[in-house]
Amino acid sequence: MKAKKSYGQHFLNSEITAQKIADGLIHTDQYRKVLEIGPGQGMLTKYLLEKPYDLLVVEADRDMVSYLNKHYPALKEHIIPADFLKLPLSQIFHNEPFAIIGNFPYNISSQILFKMLEYKESIPELVGMFQKEVAERVIAPPGNKTYGVISVLIQAFYEGTYLLTVDKSQFSPPPKVQSGVIRLTRRKNLTLDCDEKLFRKVVKQAFSQRRKMLRNTMKAFAKGHPMLEEAFFQQRPERLSVQDYVELTRRIESL
Repeated sequence: MKAKKSYGQHFLNSEITAQKIADGLIHTDQYRKVLEIGPGQGMLTKYLLEKPYDLLVVEADRDMVSYLNKHYPALKEHIIPADFLKLPLSQIFHNEPFAIIGNFPYNISSQILFKMLEYKESIPELVGMFQKEVAERVIAPPGNKTYGVISVLIQAFYEGTYLLTVDKSQFSPPPKVQSGVIRLTRRKNLTLDCDEKLFRKVVKQAFSQRRKMLRNTMKAFAKGHPMLEEAFFQQRPERLSVQDYVELTRRIESL
């Protein structure tokens, strides 16, 4: 088997792992529709077809689309031959809730998560396989060395669970790194107690120089303001929780 040239996909070859990933979706009372990203040759897809979902798959590789049409005739009306990152999800799902699942191509996996955030009102759950260090970063708690921008932005709206580690030997061709599967479950409250756009800017600015204290990085918003001398601003960005960033954003809003 060959990796997808477009996104560097590696195909899962473990039936047991594929079954575990398919079983990772658990909040099915919140949706009926499921979108699989990058099904490749259908290793995960066949287990999803056994479940009571309205399954759609999005596949950018033409050869894989042909393969799926040939080997999974039940999918023929449910394959979207497109790039997920360019997909108009609201036109496809018409604001109905849907879950996302997949063995995500490593080099667009973060972009998949950021697109999920754009449509968070419609996506109650995601189960995905990522490069292990990315999976760990997404769900890392404050104080962890891998805690960063994506951790804060995702955890503001989703709770994360690490499901399993997948050895590189379970792929064809094998990647150079280990993989990890996580589940993200949307929080009940999707409203931050601050301006969401400013929140994103504050988080990104804080981690732009993660070794520096907030008193330095927050000068972009509050240069010369006496609050920068407070003890709170003597912290480095990885020490702050999501709620801390909300409070920080509110303070900057009030200036």
